[in-house]
Amino acid sequence: MASPTVVVAEDDSAIRELLTHHLSREGYTVIAASDGHSALRYARRAADLLILDIGLPGIDGFDVARSLQRDRRGVPILMLTARADEIDRVVGFEVGADDYVCKPFSPREVMSRVRAILRRTGRAIEAPPTLLSFGRLEIDERAREARVDGNDLCLKPREFSLLLELASNAGIALSRERLLERVWGYDFNGDARTVDVHIHRLRLRIEEDGTLPHFVQTIHGFGYKFVRS
Repeated sequence: MASPTVVVAEDDSAIRELLTHHLSREGYTVIAASDGHSALRYARRAADLLILDIGLPGIDGFDVARSLQRDRRGVPILMLTARADEIDRVVGFEVGADDYVCKPFSPREVMSRVRAILRRTGRAIEAPPTLLSFGRLEIDERAREARVDGNDLCLKPREFSLLLELASNAGIALSRERLLERVWGYDFNGDARTVDVHIHRLRLRIEEDGTLPHFVQTIHGFGYKFVRS
């Protein structure tokens, strides 16, 4: 099944490129538009989700949403605006917006809202539960268990989620910020040290010698990488 297609309609090139980068990294197919006419055309043609700036040239975001509403396209819309007035949010919802984010925003928050909208509208792709094996270590997503030599390590929920995120991306260096976003969520108020503490605890559970880590390697100044045995 193809990945969901997200149309990013934003006239500010820096914001447009930032969102495109983060969406592509999450595995979405991204189509960028810099004006209202292009946004409407792309949304009608291929969108599973439209990220829509209100202040677009040509026709503004409200009119784009109204046109889609008249077409009965049912395209989910996440609106972006620099205006925080309540009336703008009310109008946005009345013309069909599913959610609303004010600028400046955190990319982590936008990605979380994108995932939530796609889940609610049944457009998200749910990967089947994974069973990962790395020598003596086995990670069973369905059972929510990590086992060494068949013995459950009884990891805490956050420890298991962290291990699964790392192991599912074996060989790929993941930043602390990416791990915070995927394991703790956008609304978590802690900092990167939280990841370090949990990595330390995780190593003590899965490594033969926690002081000489094999599976989870530190990428100094960046984050961590899971290495196959």
